[in-house]
Amino acid sequence: MQGILRKYAAFIRQPDVARLLVVGLVSRLPIGMVGFSMLVFLREALGNFADAGAAVGVDFVACAAVAPIVGRIVDRHGPRRVLYLTGFMQPLWLAATLLAAKLGMSFAAVAGCAALAGIFSTPTTTLTRTMWRHRFERDEDRRTAFALDSVTIEINFTLGPALMAAVLATFGATAAFACAIVAVVIAFLAFMASPALKYFQPGDGGARHLLGPLTEARLWLIYATTFGLTVCLGLMEVGYPAYGAWLAAPALGGILLGLNSLGSALGGSLYGGLHFHMSVERQFACAMGLMALPLLLHAALPPLLFLGIVAFLAGALIAPSIAAQSVLVSRLAPPRYATEAFTWSSTCIISGLGAGMALGGWLVENTGLRSLFVVAAALAASMALAALTINAPRPSAAQAET
Repeated sequence: MQGILRKYAAFIRQPDVARLLVVGLVSRLPIGMVGFSMLVFLREALGNFADAGAAVGVDFVACAAVAPIVGRIVDRHGPRRVLYLTGFMQPLWLAATLLAAKLGMSFAAVAGCAALAGIFSTPTTTLTRTMWRHRFERDEDRRTAFALDSVTIEINFTLGPALMAAVLATFGATAAFACAIVAVVIAFLAFMASPALKYFQPGDGGARHLLGPLTEARLWLIYATTFGLTVCLGLMEVGYPAYGAWLAAPALGGILLGLNSLGSALGGSLYGGLHFHMSVERQFACAMGLMALPLLLHAALPPLLFLGIVAFLAGALIAPSIAAQSVLVSRLAPPRYATEAFTWSSTCIISGLGAGMALGGWLVENTGLRSLFVVAAALAASMALAALTINAPRPSAAQAET
């Protein structure tokens, strides 16, 4: 443990690293707030989990669909104009989603507002990952950076649902969603006031292919397994609130999501501080494979205390999976596609979460809560097997001689 702490202390002492970690934490505050609060609010306003999950899924999928376009614009022209536009439009359309539901407008109107909110989602998460890619050159440094970055995201996923659960229990679902919208504005302002953008490096200006980073075959496999992994996470995003509703205690959903994210934060902290002899490709596959067991244990619908433990254990594999995936993307993406490569990654993550939430709502309403967790476990195991086919790069002749 002392070795891990010394490694992190040396890493954080590097110029601006501590400040950038704080910026990453504050600017992504809405990550753990918007999805959960929107789901609970829309479930109350629309009357069922199926419609609520579908609307939240539309928001996520819309964000995922435009992310690569945003990434290509950022690679060519820089991030500032994109940030100003999205920083204004996203909270505007989130507020429109709230008003449409409160006014009893049709599901199509509510889903349309949610889709526009997704289209204009502020790309701070992608830009932060791109910044870490440019900040460090070695895989080991990037693994530490992405692990700590994943920990800050999981802290958001811990604090966000906990805050939303507190507001939900005290003031109701509408107030919780409104607070999440305010958090979106605060997060945008914090990112723009930070030093993060000075580390952004535009592409090299070389010849570009229409498919961008998708010309790299291994990235296709990484993106596909990432999508499957995050479908599992989207299923959990619905499964925990549904479990709380099943017990007639909706706030329990936020507590379970918080425990899951707390486990991820701890798992990410250990992952970034340890040294592994296996390749990053194998680390990615192992983390997903191990996640399948606690996911399957969820299907027993155990008492709350035991469910909290397995939620924590499932979460402990999330940040290592995402950190390993980020290292692989940063290694394989050409510099001129740095941001676009991470936006394709975000597309897979966000669309996977959205698809998982939409599927989870359907499963809860039609086949029951147990089937949701069985599907999540089977999918995690399948993605682990697929990831085993990702080949590590061969060492160069110079490396082989040494």
